[in-house]
Amino acid sequence: QVQLVESGGGLVQAGDSLRLSCAASGRTFSGYAMGWFRQAPGKEREFVAAIRWSRGDTYYADSVKGRFTISRDNAKNTVYLQKNSLKPENPAVYCCAADTPPSCSGYRCYDANRYAYWGQGTQVTVSS
Repeated sequence: QVQLVESGGGLVQAGDSLRLSCAASGRTFSGYAMGWFRQAPGKEREFVAAIRWSRGDTYYADSVKGRFTISRDNAKNTVYLQKNSLKPENPAVYCCAADTPPSCSGYRCYDANRYAYWGQGTQVTVSS
């Protein structure tokens, strides 16, 4: 019943900004943490950012600190990933995921195995 639907991906140029959205439905998400992960073909899934739904605490991978911002709109059950100052990268699929209560905090949010629900992802390509 839990559904996560990502949107907002596409082909952009280095230096551009992009906002990804994840619409969540099917459950009350109080107590959850929501995470963004990305995966390029032939590479491991990589943690990007996470947010605790109720508290709003945020966590970021070192590679995106200062450039990406994760946020959520409680009324819309939507989590966002604002991506600024994009760097060239190979195509990657960005997926939204939900960590069931008790939600993670700090470095524990980096572990993809904690997340029980996943969206299908949205592809992002950043050209030079």
